[in-house]
Amino acid sequence: MEIDDYIVASDSSLVELAASGDQQAFEYLFTRYRDALMRLFEQRLGDKAMASDLLQETFIKVYLHIENYSKSYTFGQWIYTIARNTLIDHLRRRNDDISIDERFRIPMATTPSPEESVIISQSRAHFYAALEELSDEYREVIEMRFLDEYSYDEIAEKLSRPLNTVKTQIRRGRAEICRRIIEKE
Repeated sequence: MEIDDYIVASDSSLVELAASGDQQAFEYLFTRYRDALMRLFEQRLGDKAMASDLLQETFIKVYLHIENYSKSYTFGQWIYTIARNTLIDHLRRRNDDISIDERFRIPMATTPSPEESVIISQSRAHFYAALEELSDEYREVIEMRFLDEYSYDEIAEKLSRPLNTVKTQIRRGRAEICRRIIEKE
């Protein structure tokens, strides 16, 4: 078959060719479905490397069992089912790797201990003391960014300053606060 013939061939034609040993037909099937399956795995896992591993595992299964493909389903349905089952198997294996103690351990307390409360109070006091010592331009952007939780873009717009200027002032102001806190400790 010519390359053009592979490009326009239907999935079922490519499956027949791949089942009879045509490697190029299998490569075209892989190319057609690779991106969609990769997106599926990435969306479910949020891990590109693991998604790539599952994609390879899926296509190995397809390659090994392509002669079992039934035309009662579209090839897309068949390969998607294999991909979904591969993902489910992976998630089960991952859960099996977690010890019984980890699965049922008591969640960490959400409130700080008395010692942590003292440390937090001291840290907060150091921060506010250092903040008061900053120049007005640095104090203003630091307060807007970290206390009022404005985005960089919002700060630039409110202060009518270029975005890069705001970013630089925040970076310098933060560095100055850190330096002053370290000096006091």
